[in-house]
Formats: sequence, C-alpha cells, structure tokens
Amino acid sequence: MNHIIDATDRSLGRIATEVAALLNAKNSIHFVKNRVAEVSVKVTNASKIKVTGNKMKVSVHKSYSGYPGGLKEMPLSYVVEKKGYSELLTHAVRGMLPKNKLQDIRMKNLVIEE
Repeated sequence: MNHIIDATDRSLGRIATEVAALLNAKNSIHFVKNRVAEVSVKVTNASKIKVTGNKMKVSVHKSYSGYPGGLKEMPLSYVVEKKGYSELLTHAVRGMLPKNKLQDIRMKNLVIEE
C-alpha cells in the first residue's frame, strides 16, 4: 500500500507518529510484528513542517558515532540548515520504530520530499 502525507502546517511529532504507525502496519488487518509489511510512505512538503515555540534553538539533536567522546549535540536550527527538515523527520520516525533488525528495512520504505 502506498500512503502520501502532506506535511504542510503540521507539527513534527504528529507527522512522525502517523508515519511510524503506517510503517509498522498497525492499521492493517494483516499486522504481524515479526514481518515488514509491503507499505510505502511518502511525505511531501517536509520543509513546511511547523516547529512551534523556541524548539529550533532549545531542542537538541543527538547523534553518537560509537566511539568514546563521539556524542554530538546540535540545535535543531543547525540540523535544518545543514541537512534540511527531512533529517528531523527521519530522526523522529526512527526513534518511534521498534529497535530490532526490521527497523532499517522499514525506514527504507519511507520517502521524504522537501
């Protein structure tokens, strides 16, 4: 199944929860937790995501390289400037999916357009 979500004037977390539920196929009657469903999700207009309040300056995007001292913390505004809004959405969705072997396979079914 193909799903298309328009991100215009919608908050980051609301879109991320909807995408994560679709990638997990929680809305399908054929849901099985140990298999990846044949679902693809396309998010359009990611650059029009609404980030409210002071979150662009205060919220922190963390990435860890795996090495000692390899934790990087960047404000959301820096991440958007360097990688775009698609990186914010990808990071949010990845955090909402189950942490198992199927996570990367499910993330390949996500397409984000700025």
